[in-house]
Amino acid sequence: MPGIRNTGIRTALFTVPLVIGLLGTAVTPAGAAPPHHERPLTCRGEGVDPDALVRHRTETVIHAPLRTIWKLQTDVERWPSWQAPVTAVDRLDHGPLREDSAFRWTTPVPPNPVTPATSLDITSTVEQLKRNACIRWTGPAIGEGLHIDGIHVWTFTKVKGGVRVSTEETHTGPQVDANVPFATEVLGQGLEAWLRDLKTTAEAQATRSH
Repeated sequence: MPGIRNTGIRTALFTVPLVIGLLGTAVTPAGAAPPHHERPLTCRGEGVDPDALVRHRTETVIHAPLRTIWKLQTDVERWPSWQAPVTAVDRLDHGPLREDSAFRWTTPVPPNPVTPATSLDITSTVEQLKRNACIRWTGPAIGEGLHIDGIHVWTFTKVKGGVRVSTEETHTGPQVDANVPFATEVLGQGLEAWLRDLKTTAEAQATRSH
């Protein structure tokens, strides 16, 4: 699942996640569900929670090599170097990210009307992975007065001039289910900001390599 942007009340529940500033390349605005005709994103045939009330999907084109984007996304221990809301990441196994890999990461949550100031501890487990094509991970995010179960899918498709990166995530839990519009908006902002940071970092690395 994503992290949390420490930018105030509107991003207080969770996620970068995991977030702010909507991308002009997003396929749907924050808080909006994808069109009904869109099939859910999948990795090796598995997707997000079809019954979740809180969900968001978006995408952008990144003008950088696929290998650069894939390394940034899968080298999870280095997330804090390009995602400010991610304060710490610990791999729970070793080697390249693969199916059954797990990692624990932390992001702060400011005080808000729903919960006090806290930190979310997120434990993500990679359920499906196809190198340079897709990743799907699941896991809980736990903080004081807050429990969220997330399922997150990423796909990477080469297109003219770059790579189309698509992402879809669902959240379930008593706190988010109690205010679905707010939780969905926060999730959407988080995913779009994650894409923005990934795009900015990957394109900067591509420029330096030329």
